[in-house]
Amino acid sequence: MDENEINERNPKSAPPPRQKGTITLHEAIDFGEYKPEYLETFAEWHTLSPHIQWQLIRKALDIRHRQLITQYAELSNALDLSQKPHVQAAMDKVQDRIKELNTDREWLYVEYSNKV
Repeated sequence: MDENEINERNPKSAPPPRQKGTITLHEAIDFGEYKPEYLETFAEWHTLSPHIQWQLIRKALDIRHRQLITQYAELSNALDLSQKPHVQAAMDKVQDRIKELNTDREWLYVEYSNKV
């Protein structure tokens, strides 16, 4: 008898299914979520020192920057942009997000410099 058969016969011994749509703090960081307003929604965030919070934010900022640069590079690989104005518009939006990210980075440096 394998483990699946045991779990089918005795469902109480099966591990509870993970809730759909929930992620952990570290998964959010790995996805490039850097805004403290969002990170504060995780209970674990409040147990961390400001120094550790700042290190996690820095990691997320770097990840998000790499994601945006990669997205821009993928868009810029489109052949003959003159025939695809929608691609150029998307590239402009990514550039705007990179500028916003840099502004956020500066603001967060100031904020966390006062906390640490």
